[in-house]
Amino acid sequence: MLSNRQLQILRVIVDDFITSAQPVGSRQISKREDISFSPATIRNEMADLEELGFLEKTHTSSGRVPSQKGYRFYVDHLLKPQVITAEDIRQIQSVFSDQIMEMEQVIRKTATILSELTSYTSILLGPSSSSHKVKKFSLVPLTEGNAVAIIVTDNGHVENRLVSVPAHLAPQEMEKMVNILNDRLVGVSLADVHLKIESEVIQLMHRHVGQVDEFIRGFFNVPDDTTNGKVVYGGKLNILNQPEFHNLDKIRSLMDMMDETNNKVTSIIRPANRNIEIRIGTENNHFAMEDCSIITASFTTNEQDEGAIAIIGPTRMDYQRVVALLDFMRQELSRNYLRPN
Repeated sequence: MLSNRQLQILRVIVDDFITSAQPVGSRQISKREDISFSPATIRNEMADLEELGFLEKTHTSSGRVPSQKGYRFYVDHLLKPQVITAEDIRQIQSVFSDQIMEMEQVIRKTATILSELTSYTSILLGPSSSSHKVKKFSLVPLTEGNAVAIIVTDNGHVENRLVSVPAHLAPQEMEKMVNILNDRLVGVSLADVHLKIESEVIQLMHRHVGQVDEFIRGFFNVPDDTTNGKVVYGGKLNILNQPEFHNLDKIRSLMDMMDETNNKVTSIIRPANRNIEIRIGTENNHFAMEDCSIITASFTTNEQDEGAIAIIGPTRMDYQRVVALLDFMRQELSRNYLRPN
């Protein structure tokens, strides 16, 4: 159990190091108005905190920096989220100013604003849309041989895909094909569309349109970002602006991790429960994240689908500000995300 004096000194060291990225010394601490201890007393307490594993001494300075254990204790016992400003609130709520905004736009705008407000890298995992049902299908010709397939779901999600139209498919046959698809697929979930196509639609197409099997299968190819949620980054390179990141191998590994498949990224950013979760350094179980902290939170849409938002920064992250912003953003997403028109 740490004494009140040790708790106060540890909190000051973490807060000062987060702000300055420089080791914190006893004289620096003693000059603070909220500290009444002598430099000698502070040095003794810092030595004890180092021996207990909460602080580390650098080779280039007599000051101390928080260890991973120190950060863990700080976020678990000393962290007090900031009160976010009216300007922060205005920027976050601007995500929802357009009530007819499509899901992809909400995701991207959220990621961008969070990265701008924190100066770190944000990741947003949109809710899975595999349970959403087809509301309408249309095929819009663009040029000879090309068209846009448009799938609208019951929650307002819109998928647009550029497709190559078979040369043998006449305009009247395209119209028949679209009518059959709407007749048989409206009300079917995206997860079950392929089963419906194989069991019913293809036979009807053979009878009324012709051989268009691969053509219609291509309309409903379900990518990972539909079944597992759409992963979008904001400020992907922001983390490289932090002074800690000078190890080229770790930088390359971190960038590679962000380019990995959605499934791998999802496992890193999705919180284990519905609370805000903070993982520090080696707790992330990934070489690229050993110098990083990640703060994650989940949100639930009107359809009860769950998504996640995360902020990646250095272990010297401004936890107070990020936790406050993330908590407010997840509440706003849960309240506003995909509101019915």
